[in-house]
Amino acid sequence: MITQTFLLQFSSIGIALGVILIMLLFFFLGESLRKIFITRNKNFNAKNFGAAEGALLGLLALLLSFTFNMSSSRHDTRIKVIVAEANNIGTAVLRADLYPDSIRKAFRHDFKAYVESRIEFFQAGIDTAKIYRSLATSNAIQQSLWNRAATLGQYAYNFHRTSQMVPALNDMIDIVTTRNAADIDKVPELIIYVLFLLCFTSAFMLGYDAGKKADWVITVGFVLMISMTIYLIIDLDRPRRGIITMTNMNKQIVNLRAMFGPDE
Repeated sequence: MITQTFLLQFSSIGIALGVILIMLLFFFLGESLRKIFITRNKNFNAKNFGAAEGALLGLLALLLSFTFNMSSSRHDTRIKVIVAEANNIGTAVLRADLYPDSIRKAFRHDFKAYVESRIEFFQAGIDTAKIYRSLATSNAIQQSLWNRAATLGQYAYNFHRTSQMVPALNDMIDIVTTRNAADIDKVPELIIYVLFLLCFTSAFMLGYDAGKKADWVITVGFVLMISMTIYLIIDLDRPRRGIITMTNMNKQIVNLRAMFGPDE
């Protein structure tokens, strides 16, 4: 479910702070290198990077925009999938009312347990063991619901009920695969690494270009804006941890508890 990559070992805030420190270090290195060249060689031709620097900063802005869009679109997809899952479960629960009372109670008992397993799926956070346990529980309940509907569908007097219940169960089961895929679909880490490389190279070039006239207020402001954008990109891409999570949206699943009585 979750592949523990190198970046996932660190929090988004930790990564952003690391970017700040490394960018400032590269800026300082660039500034110091130029000062050394000027000090050692009075005839040093202190040319600026000029067009190359502008092109690199433009590339950095383009990649930041591109990566942020990727992260944001995945965030929006996860929101839509959770809403769709809540709707699919709610529809299936309501269609249990088509059956006689004894069968209806059996369906609703399983649906209630299923809702709890889907709530547990999100509340597991980044605990892989709990995630797999909740998925195993959900799969077992799905199988139980499907077997019951399939058995009842073999009788002619249940044809209308089954024709309503089966599509609802199909949607409810299929959306789990969609949600699992959306949960693990993230911005490729290679893109993030290239973004880091551009950030550090840009900082070095800006420092070298600044020479003895470095304005550290502007530099720190530039670095903070870049790191804040990177923080948002990474945090949006982590639905189970950080500040921007799916907690509020997952309440759509939690609210399904209201469909069941205390004795069910």
